[in-house]
Amino acid sequence: MPNYPPTIIVVHRRENRSKCSVEPLRERDEFTFWNYPDDGPESLAGYVRLGIGGPQLSEADQNCGLLVIDGTWRLAERMEKKYAHLPIRSLPRCQTAYPRVSKVFDDPAAGLATIEAIYLAYHLLGRDTASLLDHYRWRNEYLQNNSELLQHKSLIPTSED
Repeated sequence: MPNYPPTIIVVHRRENRSKCSVEPLRERDEFTFWNYPDDGPESLAGYVRLGIGGPQLSEADQNCGLLVIDGTWRLAERMEKKYAHLPIRSLPRCQTAYPRVSKVFDDPAAGLATIEAIYLAYHLLGRDTASLLDHYRWRNEYLQNNSELLQHKSLIPTSED
């Protein structure tokens, strides 16, 4: 049994679920989905929000719940305002494998597909990453592109360290 609350994924109601990288996680107990703008019944006490621009995720966040916003970059920007009260945590530089092409907006250079961000956060926090990427079309490319980063142990020391 994990020592941390479930990861909450806030999905914008206009997100195309057939293209959503985290859709397969709906069946897993360690994930809870909220449909923006509605919140679920879970308390956000003890949660941090994955995003760009905050301190890097660290060992101090090991037992925190993660709130992850899922939507296009344009929609996610609006959604973040609702959760601005949560401490933001960034991830180390990682290369996305998700082929994004916006004809209207520039994607952030540090932007990842939601499933990629969750995978990296779980890896760093020493959480179980088994099967997280099983349904991700660009799984092999993502793992290959970031093999050096992912070879490092998690942030969490183990008894073997």
